[in-house]
Amino acid sequence: MEGLNGADMAFVIFSAALVMFMVPGLALFYGGMVKSKNVLSTTLHSYAALVVISVQWIFIGYSLAFGSDKFGFIGGLDWSFLKNVGMEANATYASSIPHLLFVAFQMMFAVITAAVISGSVAERMRFPAFIMFILLWTTFIYDPIAHWVWGDNGWLRNLGVLDFAGGFVVEINSGISGLVAAIVIGKRKKTQPDPHHVPMAVLGGGILWLGWFGFNAGSALAINGVAVNAFLTTNTSAAAGAIGFVVCEWLINKKPTTLGTISGAIAGLVAVTQGAGFVSPISAFFIGLVGGALSFFAIAILKAKLGYDDSLDAFGCHGVAGIWGSLGTAIFASKAINPAGADGVIYGNFGLLKAHLIGIGAVAFYAAVGTFVILKLISFVAKLRTTKEDESSGLDLTLHGEAAYNIYNH
Repeated sequence: MEGLNGADMAFVIFSAALVMFMVPGLALFYGGMVKSKNVLSTTLHSYAALVVISVQWIFIGYSLAFGSDKFGFIGGLDWSFLKNVGMEANATYASSIPHLLFVAFQMMFAVITAAVISGSVAERMRFPAFIMFILLWTTFIYDPIAHWVWGDNGWLRNLGVLDFAGGFVVEINSGISGLVAAIVIGKRKKTQPDPHHVPMAVLGGGILWLGWFGFNAGSALAINGVAVNAFLTTNTSAAAGAIGFVVCEWLINKKPTTLGTISGAIAGLVAVTQGAGFVSPISAFFIGLVGGALSFFAIAILKAKLGYDDSLDAFGCHGVAGIWGSLGTAIFASKAINPAGADGVIYGNFGLLKAHLIGIGAVAFYAAVGTFVILKLISFVAKLRTTKEDESSGLDLTLHGEAAYNIYNH
């Protein structure tokens, strides 16, 4: 078909598959960090997001996020059930790949965002409530925010914010929502970290690192220099995030840990998501280094001081590093890297920082209030969390009637 580029199509198909591969990566990452009696229930959360949101997206989600603009806030229902979405390119979003391929690529972003939130409520949220939550949350929180930032005529897009691969839409959104969910649902009986299988978590983290190349480089939506830059900034920030986290851990706790290393890498990946296609590899190093350090302090100190039980640190990693990544993008963005972007503070443009501060506030406020309202509404029709007895026995057995191992380790 005229205008379509075979190389770009192959690249974006592969990138979409890499983002989908982040789902089992997240399942392993989260699954390894919980008690053995909860590993299957935690794993199922990630796969449930893949199942539920894949259907929601083609029914109404894509249209709400990217359809014809309604007041800069949300898309219309013109493309619901993928009506009039086919193999022709939609030049507004991607001129060299089929419209359907853009739908598929963006679908994987919606899936992984919902899955990330599950880390905040692991080991205590009931499965029926979780299913209702991710369906409602994606429809009323993720889809509108995606439209604000990426949709044609979305109000934050018109304001001039830069979000290459989801700093606002995925990271800050899921991190803030996870924090609110953790607070609303309440603490576990035992809140200290008790990972039952660290190698599993590290393997999952490594898969996430790999998948992030599809996440960030793929967001160029074409095989070009911006994609190459995004690939390198992604890897650089991940490495720097690991350094930042482990140095803090080493200085304060006197020992570097394996889980800390991979957690820092994830924080670095989160931090560069917003600016991957707009900043240089050297800037990405600084963004990742600070992101890893901030994530360490959020997980090791802030959580303990404030007393919330964010089970697997969705807020400490995605929320905190995501907010810093938005600020870092506003500071280091360069039109020399990507002419379609903007120059940041170090090039004398303070307007981008102002736009990003407005974006951070708007996304955090909307996600927080919306998540609270959705959970309260669900609580009227279903129990949000398990009983203390079920929590003690483990969610694998009490909610799903199965066990991951023959003998529980905890």
